[in-house]
Amino acid sequence: MLFPAIGCGLLIALLASQFIYSTHVGVSYPVVNTVSGLLFLYLLLSSQTKTWFWSGFFIGLFWFWWIGLSFVHYHMVWAIPLVELGIASIYGGIFWVIAKIALSTEHLAFRKKSVATQHIPTLFTLIIKALGLLGLSYIHPFGFDWFKPELVFIKSYLGIEKWQFALILLALVLTTWKRTPVFLLLILAAYEPLLPIHTDYDHNISLVTLHTPVEEKWDSSRHQRQFSHLFQQIDDAIEQNRTTIILPESVFPVFLNHQKKLFDALHERAEKINIVTGALYWDGETPRNATYVFTRDGRVTVANKVVLVPFGEANPLPDFLSDWVNKVFYDNAVDYQASTHIADYTIEGQQYRNAICFEATSERLYEGAPKQMIILSNNGWFTPSTEPTLQQLLLQYYSRKYGTTIYHAVNMAPSYIIRQGSVIYP
Repeated sequence: MLFPAIGCGLLIALLASQFIYSTHVGVSYPVVNTVSGLLFLYLLLSSQTKTWFWSGFFIGLFWFWWIGLSFVHYHMVWAIPLVELGIASIYGGIFWVIAKIALSTEHLAFRKKSVATQHIPTLFTLIIKALGLLGLSYIHPFGFDWFKPELVFIKSYLGIEKWQFALILLALVLTTWKRTPVFLLLILAAYEPLLPIHTDYDHNISLVTLHTPVEEKWDSSRHQRQFSHLFQQIDDAIEQNRTTIILPESVFPVFLNHQKKLFDALHERAEKINIVTGALYWDGETPRNATYVFTRDGRVTVANKVVLVPFGEANPLPDFLSDWVNKVFYDNAVDYQASTHIADYTIEGQQYRNAICFEATSERLYEGAPKQMIILSNNGWFTPSTEPTLQQLLLQYYSRKYGTTIYHAVNMAPSYIIRQGSVIYP
């Protein structure tokens, strides 16, 4: 029946999403996150194909509804419900395919079963569903890789490594198959004690938080006032004897390498303080979203973005569709160009991995398990919403997984540091 499937799917999606919203309002509890995450997986594994579709549909909606907000800035509010429906349908379809494959496997097994092994197809079905959940974090629609089922345990008593998630799924599969809770004891092997929150950080680094709306940021008539405010932030950090200041993504929304006056002013101040700032870069052919690093030893490093935002910075569609989308939705805007190489740079003898907003939540940026990462973000396209919260949870996930200490300077949301998965607000 359709309505029970919708209701069950809605309940499962609520359980899968509560950790985001509880974190967003500041009332997140590990025991609640642990129980809701386990219930989400248990109910989903036990559900039929229709319920899988609606579970994926509502999960896509609850996790990523904020994507449509960007169209407000293009004066296309009418497109928001279409975007929401499209996102929800994509994830609903992915979940449906997993359940459908599991059902097909069951039917195949039934044709070959004997009376004594009637329970085997059910086990096969559960295993296929579990494998589908295990592999969901590798499915990236249009290059968007923010959905990771194991993320539900990021603020729980259970680990977020793949082997731990696989063990949790195995315990739930056996519990569902045998209808006995004894197999839940296996979950204890996935227990990971919560690490103490480290409140200490390098006070020599100044993380700047800005509150510049998108429309103001790209309004050239406001640039002089904005730039004056940025230089005041740098001067204040110099007076406070900070060694490094980190400014958010594209706070200089100009091709900085072609703005001699601005460039020289930053270079001059870099005699007293290291400056990491976001700006645009133009090589004469293609625009790039870049990080400019001015260091006290006179060096200037430009690190271009490697992983671009699907549709926001680069269109993932075929050229003939990409050109049409850019013309209709983005006023014939030219796509940014991604760098082919991940960039590391050195400040005061310390090496940092460069990351700009979206790409910091990509597994690719953590190749080699960097010890430290500086991230510049602009969340103005999606605020107010749960997007900054989900971004932070993903960064906690990668910090725990790779042991990376993260310095995150943000526009339109608080800046913070993440050490061993714990968030510190300086």
